[in-house]
Amino acid sequence: MALWAVAAQKMASPNGLIGLQSKEGGYVICYQKQPVLEISALGYEGMKQGQLLLTPSAKINSDYIMLSGKKKHCMNEATEYRANLDKGITLVVRLYDDGVAFRYEWQGVLPVSQTKEMTTYNIPEGTKRWMQQWADSYEGMFPLTTTCKVKALPSYSAVTNDEEGNNLRWGYPALIEPSDGIFALITEANIERGQSASCLYNEGEKFRVVPDKTFDETKAAHSPWRVVIVGKLADIVESSLVTDVSEPCRLEDTSWIQPGVVSWIYWANNHGSNDYNIIKKYVDMAVSLHLPYVLIDAEWDTMKDGKTIEDAVAYALRKGIKPMIWYNSSIGWVDGAPTPKYRLNKAEDREKEFAWCEKIGVKGVKIDFFSGDNQTNMDYCLDLLESAARHHLLVNFHGATIPRGWQRTYPNLLSTEGVYGAEWYNNVATFTNQAASHNATLPFTRNVVGPMDYTPCAFSNSQHPHITTNAHELALTVLFESGLQHLADRPESFLAQPEEVRNFFGSLPAAWDETRFLGGYPGKSVVIARRSGNTWYVTGINGSDEPVTLNLAIPSVMSKATSITVFADKEGQEWDISTLKKLPKTVKLLPRGGVIFELRVKN
Repeated sequence: MALWAVAAQKMASPNGLIGLQSKEGGYVICYQKQPVLEISALGYEGMKQGQLLLTPSAKINSDYIMLSGKKKHCMNEATEYRANLDKGITLVVRLYDDGVAFRYEWQGVLPVSQTKEMTTYNIPEGTKRWMQQWADSYEGMFPLTTTCKVKALPSYSAVTNDEEGNNLRWGYPALIEPSDGIFALITEANIERGQSASCLYNEGEKFRVVPDKTFDETKAAHSPWRVVIVGKLADIVESSLVTDVSEPCRLEDTSWIQPGVVSWIYWANNHGSNDYNIIKKYVDMAVSLHLPYVLIDAEWDTMKDGKTIEDAVAYALRKGIKPMIWYNSSIGWVDGAPTPKYRLNKAEDREKEFAWCEKIGVKGVKIDFFSGDNQTNMDYCLDLLESAARHHLLVNFHGATIPRGWQRTYPNLLSTEGVYGAEWYNNVATFTNQAASHNATLPFTRNVVGPMDYTPCAFSNSQHPHITTNAHELALTVLFESGLQHLADRPESFLAQPEEVRNFFGSLPAAWDETRFLGGYPGKSVVIARRSGNTWYVTGINGSDEPVTLNLAIPSVMSKATSITVFADKEGQEWDISTLKKLPKTVKLLPRGGVIFELRVKN
């Protein structure tokens, strides 16, 4: 293994909160001088042992604007250190004010014959953790456990199980709580051409970073960033570290990129969009609710009754609604999967298809069914983003890997699925009882790293019922950040809601100027405040089956509210909508309940 006898060193972030202390074979990440996570091995297989000494090399200042996401103006600082490893490879470590990022750099071809990365995190047994078993779609849950011995889900590959049937392969992000109130979230960022995304494989307490496939050594000059966000829950939830270390925006003109709320057809019908009359209903719903977008989902190429996709797009445009359409990536689920297929795989076909989309007035594309984290998929996604940008098309990846910073480099990527979302009410009965706790976990795990197309807010039922309350469902539209916020429910359900709820959708932002974590704990409850312009939305949900009283630790800026509208629950799935002059200090939520306070604040 790549181990070094390390000289005693102590390094710190600019704010002094994050530290790195050398330990034989690697380092220990510290928060306020307390150990949080040990990196017990570094480098690549085949590298000889030697002295590893990190020396300061630069001060890093991140300062940039995001067109969508949890906050508009992102700023961070880091102290950068470097160490020369074996065979011409350099370890670059940045200690940011909210975490640690590191990667390996080299000149030309990766100078190691066996490119097996040895980066290893130690997560001792007994440590609380919320980790997802790896799947190529990243559609899994993050159950709380204190052990690595977790039975593999039956739908996952037995190749990654041990002899006892325990799972050995884990997807990002992985959240741990090594000591009470102190957390670390492990992920990665800035996948470039010639690189694969990675995951974690464990042998007992040791979790090793494993790229899905070897780098293309003719393209890659460094590894992706390995990222560990560190601190209290507010530091985790509010962090922009994934985009801080990613490449800046590569688009010269971004004026056409507009986040927004979307009317979405699939959920209620568990089917695509080959019925022109159904499409019209969802367009009309978007008009009634003042939504900017409608998504025309799969099978639009087999429209019935003599209608075509051009007819559907034209109808939406006449109504002032911007249409998006669905494509099969044709590299994952192909046989038996919905159409259209094989229209985007070749460069010339892709350019022709996207030029046609632009010509007829399509504003974005949802591309589905990828096949994992390998380099082929990563390069294909980059091809799609760049081609879509040339034709002014927004992008939503589905059945795909989680965000790893592309939303900064290519801001036309407004959302990515990579989440066990409301679509699962179509698939399994088990989601009914698990959804509330799962929803209260996602703000601390999956949604930390980037936009999440959960497709929230269903007041009615799909194939399997939901038992979350109306206010819980409405709260998800603010709680879950996504540059394209697809609403799941059917028109009849949305249009039957009280006028205040219908008006809420028409003013709902899909990009945020600021996000603040106000309270909660993974799986139990969460309260988050988000600001758009002069309006704050304070939203909370109860992830448990018992009533809960949440404290509202409201920042002083919100005390200047000129008006407050409250969307809360009554017993029996009824609404309790009211206005207040000031926010209460606490709020009581029903089992699996929720609340939204919409505050207009003075300048």
